[in-house]
Amino acid sequence: MSSFNIKDNQSLRDILIRAALVIVTVTAIVWSMPRDNRSYFHVEQGKPWKYADFTAPYDFPIYKSKKAISEERDSVMRLYEPYYKYNKEVELNVVRKFATDYADGIPGLPSDFTAIISNRLRSIYQQGVMDAKEYDELHRDTTQMIRVVSGKQASSVSIQEVYSPKTAYNQLFREAKLAEHRAQLQKCNLNSYILPNLIYDRDRSESSKNDLLSSIALASGVVQKGQKIVDRGEIVTDKTYRIIESFKRENEVRNEDVKQNQMSLFGQILYIAILITAFTIYLSLYRKDYFEKLRSITMLYALILIFALLTALFMRNTFIHVYILPYAMVPIFIRVFMDSRTAFMSHITMVLVCAVMLQHPFEFVVIETVAGLVAITSLRELSQRSQIFKSAIFITLACMAANLAFDWMQMNALSQIDYSTYNYLIANGIALLFAYPLLYLIEKTFGFTSDITLIELSNTNNELLRRMSEVAPGTFNHSIQVANLAGEIANKIGAKAQLVRTGALYHDIGKLSNPIYFTENQSGINPHETLSDIESAQIIISHVTEGLKMADKYNLPTVIRHFIATHHGLGKAKFFYIHYHNEHPDEPVDDLLFTYPGPNPFTREQAILMMADTVEAASRSLPDYTEQSIRSLVERLIDTQVAEGYFRECPITFRDIQYAKTVLIEKLKTIYHTRVSYPTEKKQ
Repeated sequence: MSSFNIKDNQSLRDILIRAALVIVTVTAIVWSMPRDNRSYFHVEQGKPWKYADFTAPYDFPIYKSKKAISEERDSVMRLYEPYYKYNKEVELNVVRKFATDYADGIPGLPSDFTAIISNRLRSIYQQGVMDAKEYDELHRDTTQMIRVVSGKQASSVSIQEVYSPKTAYNQLFREAKLAEHRAQLQKCNLNSYILPNLIYDRDRSESSKNDLLSSIALASGVVQKGQKIVDRGEIVTDKTYRIIESFKRENEVRNEDVKQNQMSLFGQILYIAILITAFTIYLSLYRKDYFEKLRSITMLYALILIFALLTALFMRNTFIHVYILPYAMVPIFIRVFMDSRTAFMSHITMVLVCAVMLQHPFEFVVIETVAGLVAITSLRELSQRSQIFKSAIFITLACMAANLAFDWMQMNALSQIDYSTYNYLIANGIALLFAYPLLYLIEKTFGFTSDITLIELSNTNNELLRRMSEVAPGTFNHSIQVANLAGEIANKIGAKAQLVRTGALYHDIGKLSNPIYFTENQSGINPHETLSDIESAQIIISHVTEGLKMADKYNLPTVIRHFIATHHGLGKAKFFYIHYHNEHPDEPVDDLLFTYPGPNPFTREQAILMMADTVEAASRSLPDYTEQSIRSLVERLIDTQVAEGYFRECPITFRDIQYAKTVLIEKLKTIYHTRVSYPTEKKQ
């Protein structure tokens, strides 16, 4: 009864977790989606009207295009003159301060220089001095005029007639008498006596600007109710296009009420909820193990959410085309770290979620679906940097071909094709190249291990492997042999060959702590002869725990640590266990003293490593290397592992095990084949 309760509680917990995941994702996506009301038809200039005859249902204005309004605005703004207040106090205060500072005259110069400089300062201030930043901005247009307000009078002044602090300082030395003594006068720090006396009047300037802009008419006419706008099949001209766009704009304004917004919101929630729920059901049915790995499930939903948020952001800011977003990154990341089917399902879910925010959803869905399929098929294994580059090229070409197909179906002539879309698709392909550095970021963020990382770890010039080759050469050679055997088995049964090869290279790194205690590193001296069986067993067993410590020290990935922990499983150090049992037949044996800490293998790759490691080590003790002796050894060792239950917790099949035996037998026969002895030359 209690077991049923535990199962029921576990099932309820799983359902609640999945439901919470769906609710959070749907809420975040719907919150980010634009709330624009959409019309029920789509129109393109220069193309036939695809719908029924269109007649105006009510009066509405014909709004000018953004380009026309922008041109009128630019034309009107040429008449705009910002207001500046003329501050007389600045001139009085500065000249008075200068006269006070140099009341006794300027050292080394005639006494009349003080009066000359004061007069020059008054002349400059009467012309006007502006803030340097404002002056530079206005001075770009040499015809720019400003309105200078002095008291109750306002007069238009050319920007050429006033100064900035820098130009005023230069103007000060236009006086020939001052220019002759410029080097000496520069010591007086005269630029500190030049301050802006034309102060920007924000209120008057903004009021003047608003008055000018308000004079621009947003509409260029009115469509009367019942007026025929366009007939079915008629080409949409520029004027017709503006009328239809004006109707859509007016329609959105008229329909912008609370009820309409609520209906739109409910529709968005239902649509997104259906897609995310369907995706969650797929994972629950076919990839249930991902829910047991927080990193996997987090990455899947995070990628969908991130690209949905980016799409919403691009749609709110229409100056960036949505095709620039590299949606194909999602299947690339998921394919590299997970599997192809999940990559495709994730990509389709994300594309359908994003499509509802767009004006041309059908074309978007087709083009991005093609991009995802090409990404998955062109990047089955990522082992070289060039693969990302090639994949990006294939994806770009496929997307451009799909878009070209739509253009050919809808256009009457090549001149009507909008080539800007192809520029966006090329930019998308360039953005895909950033998938390579982002792979490293995702790998570290979610704790995955890519094939590229495994290849880098397999480099025998790495510090740890190089140290093993120097300190424990026997163990190093054994690890390489095991890596080759395990890799061949993995290729045969469809397991991850690169993963098991890398795991095999590091599975015995714990032997670096005491290399002399392991047979492959001994050369005539066996230190176990001076130790008891229990002590020897503990030293042998410790290479697993020592290996895990080294893995932590050198920051090896978790998947590699699992190979270190499981390559002996919960087996025993049998040589010392059996020897101790034979030496003490009447004493009970504490099995834990001779048992490895485990656990047993829980992946196919770990099971492969256990078989390859055991067989390779035992094969070195064969008295002769005949086909029969090798076959007998392999069959006996692996059958014993199966019988003792080492593979009960991993998804390896009897078919896989039989293939593993075949590979091991063939490989060992090749490794230990006999050579023809060369004849000795007889001496005369």
